[in-house]
Amino acid sequence: MDLEISGRSAAEISDSLRGLVERRMLRPGDALPPVRSLADRLGVNRNTVVAAYRQLTQTGVLVTRGRGGTRVADRAAVAQEGFAADTVLRDVGTGNPDPSRIPDISRALARVAGRPVLYGEPVIDPAVERWAREWMRDAPADPFSLTITSGAADAVERLLASALTRDDAVALEDPCFLTSIHTVRVGGYRAVPVPVDDEGMTVEGLRAALADGVRAVVCTPRAQNPTGASVTAERAGKLRAVLAEHPYVLVIQDDHFSMLSREPFHSITGPENRRWALVRSVSKFLGPDMCLAVTASDLETADRLAVRLTPGTTWVSHLLQRLTLALATDPEVTADIERAGAHYAERNIAFAERLAGRGIPARAGDGLNLWVPLPVPAHAVADRLMRRGWLVRSGEDFSLGDPDAAYRLRLTTHDLSDADADQLADDIAAAVDAVHHQSARGGMG
Repeated sequence: MDLEISGRSAAEISDSLRGLVERRMLRPGDALPPVRSLADRLGVNRNTVVAAYRQLTQTGVLVTRGRGGTRVADRAAVAQEGFAADTVLRDVGTGNPDPSRIPDISRALARVAGRPVLYGEPVIDPAVERWAREWMRDAPADPFSLTITSGAADAVERLLASALTRDDAVALEDPCFLTSIHTVRVGGYRAVPVPVDDEGMTVEGLRAALADGVRAVVCTPRAQNPTGASVTAERAGKLRAVLAEHPYVLVIQDDHFSMLSREPFHSITGPENRRWALVRSVSKFLGPDMCLAVTASDLETADRLAVRLTPGTTWVSHLLQRLTLALATDPEVTADIERAGAHYAERNIAFAERLAGRGIPARAGDGLNLWVPLPVPAHAVADRLMRRGWLVRSGEDFSLGDPDAAYRLRLTTHDLSDADADQLADDIAAAVDAVHHQSARGGMG
């Protein structure tokens, strides 16, 4: 590679490389010269080049790939959850809860207004802490500490930042929740994919990731997004056995669906694990705008997390905490949450049966979405569905390298009427047939 890299000191070499990236002479994914060859060319000590590369990896300009060398970081945007903006299509790829199933907060608001909370007061409202400790009573170890954050994504980001440095490896499920992909990429960590099957994270995949040197594991124990898989009791036991051999790896369990889930919670960590966190958010059952999550963790992890939640700067509003408590302890609201969970499960099962009746075998897991296998490339089916008025999610958005994701759709169909659900199922079947016939004729999908 003929690059105009110059400099005698680490700072000068770093500035030279940064300039090449800014002028687009080095592009995302491009490999940099090996340390030894660049040091020989510049006539400097190899440690000088190592220091220059380290400066740029710490600022996110470069990434290290082990035997794959050092490369320019890919800053391409990660696909995001939620409604697509500026579209006239019917969006069935949102990943959103049904707004009609989110409790009305107006009555509770009047009850939670009280005295102002001032600087120096406890970060967690005492009444909220009592409720949260009961909610997290099935945490994988005791004693544990509680932390309140602005949602599950905020908790995961802060947990990783408190334990890792740039280029540390993190085990992520594959296919993976979009926000987790984004969090790891922005943090400058290296994602190590762990395959997911119907019972959750695979044992061999986790074992391989640990052998690759991951310092943290992010796992969804129930309603994995996008697959809907939940960790079974048998699988959890096997995963615990593997993780017991790596007690100082931080294991984060993101139990985002919690109160809505139709499946029991089985922890993948046990008493042998010294670094663990269980995160539960209220966003799926009280609404995405209720940005609050509870984290139960070991005492040291909680202490590290607390440093990043200084009172008066990044604490979670006590008004929001009290509102969450008022809703989560209201018998009418909790009954509505139970009905919402049953609704999501029933509608997903019904749509999976619609697809099966049209020759597309689909399985309804837990959660808000369906992960639909197709016999043809999903992007080609998605293109044809757009012509029929539907916007769907192709599985590639969620993939860290899983080839099967290219033959999957993630659908959010729980709020469709029966008539609309029938129409979507018909249109998916028609699109699959059209792509299949086009492919058989040797054309484009």
